[in-house]
Amino acid sequence: MTDQSADRITTREAAARLGVKPETLYAYVSRGLLTSRRAEGGRGSTFDPAEVAALAARARPAAAGQDAAPDGGGGWGRIRTGITLIEGDALWFRGVEATGLASAYGFEEVAEWLWTGELRRGIRFTAPEPLLAAARSAGDALPAGCGPMDRLRVAVLAAATADPLRFDLSQDAVLGSARGLIPTLVGALPEAGRAHRGEGRLAWRLWSRLTALPADEASLRVLDAALALLVDHDLAASTLAARVAASARAHPYAVVSAGLGALDGPLHGQASAMAHRMLAEVLERGSAGPVVAERLRAGQRVPGLGHRLYRGEDPRARLLFHLLGRVPAAADALAAARDIGTTAARHTPLFPNVDLALAVLSVSAAMPPEAGETVFSVARTAGWIAHALEEYQERPLRMRLSGTYQGPPPPRPLP
Repeated sequence: MTDQSADRITTREAAARLGVKPETLYAYVSRGLLTSRRAEGGRGSTFDPAEVAALAARARPAAAGQDAAPDGGGGWGRIRTGITLIEGDALWFRGVEATGLASAYGFEEVAEWLWTGELRRGIRFTAPEPLLAAARSAGDALPAGCGPMDRLRVAVLAAATADPLRFDLSQDAVLGSARGLIPTLVGALPEAGRAHRGEGRLAWRLWSRLTALPADEASLRVLDAALALLVDHDLAASTLAARVAASARAHPYAVVSAGLGALDGPLHGQASAMAHRMLAEVLERGSAGPVVAERLRAGQRVPGLGHRLYRGEDPRARLLFHLLGRVPAAADALAAARDIGTTAARHTPLFPNVDLALAVLSVSAAMPPEAGETVFSVARTAGWIAHALEEYQERPLRMRLSGTYQGPPPPRPLP
């Protein structure tokens, strides 16, 4: 058999041809979109140029304004949306910069802006008693040791059964369900510490579900801002799953369940947990150098750094780091995060992303590693609802992609 390794291309060349970062390239490999082979001598990976070219052709964006734009090769296309824009290392919610919204308003107010384009200052979400009772009862029936994400997924299903109006897809009905579901998710989580009454904001209630430490105003402000910043991020995998469910006219609880299902993987929802564990290890060892070195030696990426949608700073991380600077208890974790960034970016520019900022909050407040994913899920529920409201106005079942059949050619004899 002829050795064709000379015809293969390096990681850098493959990433350049696809217009992505190397870490995104390896995400394609883990998803089965590309195959890689170790280079001779075991240094780096190589790729089949024909396979890379085929993937580039499938991923090429469709014409602007096209609805779902599936092509014969299973391309991704584009979906019209008026919710979120990511452009020039900035994040915009309905045309307003997200960091500005999160600086001036709380999570509930930003969620209302995302849903309606109107700002309702001082709005607070309240869990209806039937939904909360059903969600808590379902959570109590789970086996011991279940994590917060298990409880959130079960809580959504249980709350749906307690809402007889869930099949009403009018905007007012969906918004009513959303305003009740989000605080139900928080209320279904077991309390880790004493509840903080504060102003009744959802972030205040969530804090006591994440840590036993008492809350201070500066830390609560960070959590509230994190929720507001994480409400949406364009068509991430979980949001696309939510829109597909909405396209089939699934009710809002099922839409959120679809989003949570897509979130439950190491490439999407668990990034903040990996950053938390790395940050805790840096604090324990006193330096980022050996921790970063061990990850690189094992062929792993350094979590919490870089983002495929931002060439420079993640604007969400920039605001959260600014707010964390006002939290005395976060000083050590913040210094460790900066040490990680400086160490890992010595040769290639890398900027901290929102996962590392969440890790600073969770480590400094003695939260479990899963806390960041919990914050992300509660916040992103608002975004999934916003996309569902938008999708309910589109043609039903429009997101029907066409598969490119690569099996044995028919007809074949009956086996």
